[in-house]
Amino acid sequence: MTKWTRKHLLGLADLTREEISQILDSADQFVSVLDRPMRSVPTLRGWTVVNLFFEDSTRTRISFELAEKRLGADIVNFSVSTSSVKKGETLRDTARNIEAMRVDAVVIRHRSVGAPHFLSRHIQGSVINAGDGSHEHPTQGLLDLLTIRRHFGHIDGLRVAIVGDIRHSRVARSDVWGFTTMGAEVVLCGPPTLLPKHTDNFPAKVTTRLEEALEGADVVYALRIQRERQAAGLFPSIREYSAQYGISSERMERAKPTAVLLHPGPINRGWELTDEVTDGPRSLILQQVTHGVAIRMAVLYLTAGRDPAQLDLAPKP
Repeated sequence: MTKWTRKHLLGLADLTREEISQILDSADQFVSVLDRPMRSVPTLRGWTVVNLFFEDSTRTRISFELAEKRLGADIVNFSVSTSSVKKGETLRDTARNIEAMRVDAVVIRHRSVGAPHFLSRHIQGSVINAGDGSHEHPTQGLLDLLTIRRHFGHIDGLRVAIVGDIRHSRVARSDVWGFTTMGAEVVLCGPPTLLPKHTDNFPAKVTTRLEEALEGADVVYALRIQRERQAAGLFPSIREYSAQYGISSERMERAKPTAVLLHPGPINRGWELTDEVTDGPRSLILQQVTHGVAIRMAVLYLTAGRDPAQLDLAPKP
């Protein structure tokens, strides 16, 4: 296996199969760390990471913070509500100030597409995309891949059905690129108003019929529905959406008997999923959360320039 050479993680669209495998293999090792009493492996001791979140986040931010702490990095949390951004500071000025502080890495979540790419051109440290607009959410895609690979033992040849607001979902985009690169077949499903306008260069099938999407699926991935989509008139009501595209145990019967369920969270119970499937034996949603920390540990470790072949997982005080 070749050595990891990328300084940044900005998306999955341009990663090779080997690169994704490197991240997943490294994350596998960190999963074993998280299962033991002593979870600290301070391989990034002395490294400083800034968490630059311009959008509200709970799961992603906490997951990154835990990953950074497990690796022994120094953490700086940037709060937009108390920062100079509220006073009109631009992203370029923010980048220049971060660069002046000589930090080693920035984890950025931003409402604008391309913000992590912009930042990567203006600072010397590594940049990790924690979600940019409706573009990509690469670490979510990676943790989904890890969850499925650990469950099935492989990804190649699986059929993945992603259901919901595809058009606005950065999770869906990262999952499409990640799963297809690793050899899976992906089908996207949702109301016509929530499907991408242009899919010619998108490596996935598209349908408005839920039954067609679920038929023979190994993985059913329900996306979160946001209330503002209804307010914008993209679908008539939550009740109608649930009636047409909500995942229930009856609808899961169209998938393979061994099929599993994923969701990026937080879940709107009764909207995207019924309680029965959310808490049922097919659900891998809690495993996704656990694997999120391991994936972010792996990404931080690799973008720091560390050699995965020399990863020392022995606990240290």
